[in-house]
Amino acid sequence: MSHSLPRPMRPHSPPGEKGKTRRGTCVVLFGAGLSLLSPWLAAAAADRAERRANKAQTPPPTHPPLQGVEIATMPAGQERTDVFLLLGQSNMKGRGIMPDEPARDPRIVMMHLRDDRWYVARHPLHLVGDARTFQGADNAGVGPGLAFAEALLARNPRARIALVPCAVGGSSINLWQKGARLYDAALRRALLARQATASTGGVIRGALWLQGEADATAAGLPAHEAKLLKLVDDLRADLGIPDLPFLACTIGEMTRPDDDPARLRLKAEMNRLLLSLPTKRPHADSVDARELTTHLGDFVHFDAATQNEIGRRYARQFLAIGAPR
Repeated sequence: MSHSLPRPMRPHSPPGEKGKTRRGTCVVLFGAGLSLLSPWLAAAAADRAERRANKAQTPPPTHPPLQGVEIATMPAGQERTDVFLLLGQSNMKGRGIMPDEPARDPRIVMMHLRDDRWYVARHPLHLVGDARTFQGADNAGVGPGLAFAEALLARNPRARIALVPCAVGGSSINLWQKGARLYDAALRRALLARQATASTGGVIRGALWLQGEADATAAGLPAHEAKLLKLVDDLRADLGIPDLPFLACTIGEMTRPDDDPARLRLKAEMNRLLLSLPTKRPHADSVDARELTTHLGDFVHFDAATQNEIGRRYARQFLAIGAPR
């Protein structure tokens, strides 16, 4: 036989009043809790909005794999291989949103950043993920390199264009000085490309440079010109091509509504420096893209249409100054 304690009697509530005090207390406590949580909720909402914005700026993945090519074998109908180096920071690397199925032309090939092997070129040229699965951290998208190559082929359909991507987002020109990590990596890849294409008449025809955002500061700007000229001189000397065409592009002058005027002046000064390059070195030229201001919403990275236009302008300038003999 079981025994249970008697339940305590609940106080009687008048009709219509049952639970009123408890609910009222809960409402008061809930309201107080909301007021305490409101700063946290606002911060969380802002964080979610920022993550969504950043996600929108990150190019979506496209379908793997890359298509491998035998770089030492010349495709039928092609006469020579023209090698170009892609140097600089994130706008050379490219952040433009990619098409679902990037176009591929077997006459344009790329050296993969991760394994130094050759593939049919496609966006993103600066892919660092696995060539078969695309697994691996990556935020590369549409840059100017492919449009540049396509414009050159339109002028000379019998050439094969070999692109050597070397750009790294956020990189200062200090990392592109001889002996520094990015310069040495680019030189190594350039020499590999020349060796790999030698049997098909491979020649390093030029270098494209898009960098300056990282150094458009009061501290970085004064020494930038000397470092850029040293980069041009060292690259030509180390490759043994004294007249190697070197093409620099201006950085974006996108303006935020609340931009600091001093920051805008520094960017404009960087562009004046880049545009003066042809007066400082022979076989060097500049692409003026200052009026191209469409971006990914971050006031820094050019969108895909702008990147393609910059690529075409690179091609026009390259054809204007001529290729090394």
